[in-house]
Amino acid sequence: MKAVSLSEVKTRLSELLTIAERGGEVTITRRGRPIARIVAVMVSPAPALTQQERVTGIFTRLREMRHGRTLSGNLREAIEDGRD
Repeated sequence: MKAVSLSEVKTRLSELLTIAERGGEVTITRRGRPIARIVAVMVSPAPALTQQERVTGIFTRLREMRHGRTLSGNLREAIEDGRD
């Protein structure tokens, strides 16, 4: 781990970012006290799902949940019961 002062960061930022990019860590100090770190960003192995993929997944799970279940009575009665 490399420690550098804030004023040094201003002049060497590109170099310090390269260190982090290669797996290193840089601690930024102000008056000798650590205030921040520069580290590489961890990339998620799985890409984020699109909204369409999330919606499709939700409907698939809903279908699986209702499998084998039916409404007792007819739809009109269920609607009327819900209005009371």
